Amino acid sequence: MKTLLNGPLLFTLASATVLAPINAGDLKPEPDLPFTMAEVATFKLPWRIAFLPDGRMIVTEKVGPVWLVTQQGKKTPVDNVPAVLWQGQGGMLGVFVSPHYASDHSVYLTYSEPGEGGSSLALARARLGHGENTASLDGLQVLWRQMPKGRGGQVGAQIAFSPDGQYLFLTVGDRQRMTPAQDPNQALGKILRLTLDGKPAKGNPMAGKTGAATVPLIDPPRDTELAKTAPVISTYTFPEPNLAPSETWTSGHRTPYGLAFGPDGRLWEAEHGPRGGDELNLIEPGKNWTPIIAPGNLTFYNGAMFPQWRGSALLSGIATRTLNRITFDGKGGAAPAERWSVGRRIRDVEVGPDGALWMIEDANPGALFRVTPK
Repeated sequence: MKTLLNGPLLFTLASATVLAPINAGDLKPEPDLPFTMAEVATFKLPWRIAFLPDGRMIVTEKVGPVWLVTQQGKKTPVDNVPAVLWQGQGGMLGVFVSPHYASDHSVYLTYSEPGEGGSSLALARARLGHGENTASLDGLQVLWRQMPKGRGGQVGAQIAFSPDGQYLFLTVGDRQRMTPAQDPNQALGKILRLTLDGKPAKGNPMAGKTGAATVPLIDPPRDTELAKTAPVISTYTFPEPNLAPSETWTSGHRTPYGLAFGPDGRLWEAEHGPRGGDELNLIEPGKNWTPIIAPGNLTFYNGAMFPQWRGSALLSGIATRTLNRITFDGKGGAAPAERWSVGRRIRDVEVGPDGALWMIEDANPGALFRVTPK
C-alpha cells in the first residue's frame, strides 16, 4: 500500500473562491534532529495511541489486542476487546478517548468487524474499566457499521471530535473498490458527521435524506477504470432505511487516515493522492474530491515542550521514515515547514499531556517512542 509522505505533498490553500495546491515534494530533511527518541515499549504492528487524562495510553495492535500502557512502558492487556479480521490493512485500528471522558469514562474503537463475505468498518463505544493490573472494555456497543461486508483494504477508521464535543467525524475508506467513493448511497469513501451515539448529525449537507434500498458489492479491482465495469458479486438489501446520504459530510475519499481539527476550528485531512502526490485537504461540508488514496496520521501540536511548534500540524511518514511539520496561516492555507528523517516507519504520532511527542513504529515488533527536545 502507498504511504503518507511518499511523494510530493500538496497543501490545499483555501479561500472563498479558489483552492490552489503547493508542491512540497522538494522539501529536504533537516540535517539534524531537534529532539531525542527514547524507546519505551514494543508491540506487534501497533496502529494508534490515545491518551487518558492521567497520562497513561491506550495502544491498539492491528492484529487484535488493545493495551493500557504507562509512560514507563508497563503494559496491561485490555479485556473484552471485540473480534477483528486482521488481514491486509484491516484489523484493530483506531482508539479515541471520549470528549466527556471525565464523566462517562468512554472510549471509541474503530476496527474491521468480521462476518459473512469478509469484513466491514465498525465504530464501537465502551466504558474503560481499569485497576492496578487490570483493564477492560465494559458494555461495548457497536454504534455504526458499514454494510455490506466484503473484501478490500483502505478501511479509513479515523475519528475527530468537534471542538464543542458534540459530534464525531468518522473517515470511511473505499475498501479499494474505488467507485463507491462517488456513490451517495454508500458510506464508502466518505467522511461522516455523526452524533456521539453514531446517528446522523443535524445540519449535514443531505440531512434527512435516505439512500437506495439496495447497493451492489464488487471485489477490489486493479484500477479505477476496471472498477467502473467490475462484476457485481452480490446485492445488499438494507434491513432499515439507508442513512448513508444523511450521514455524509464529504465524499470522494479513498483512505482518509489523517483527520484533526486545527486550533482555529478548521478540519483537516491527510490523503495520498493520484500518481503518488500526497495531500493535505481542508474539509468543508458537501465537497467532493477527485478519487485519491489516503493512509497516514495527522495531529496538531498545542503542548509546552516544543513551544515553537504550537499551532503546527505533525504528519507521520511510513515509507519515507520521517516526521513532518506543517504550518498554517489562519485563513485556510498550509505550508511545509520541516521534515526530519527518524529512520523508522512512523504509523502514529500523538501529543502527551506534558507536551512530549509519542510515536509508534509500523513494524513487528514496533516500538513506542517518547520524543523530547534535545
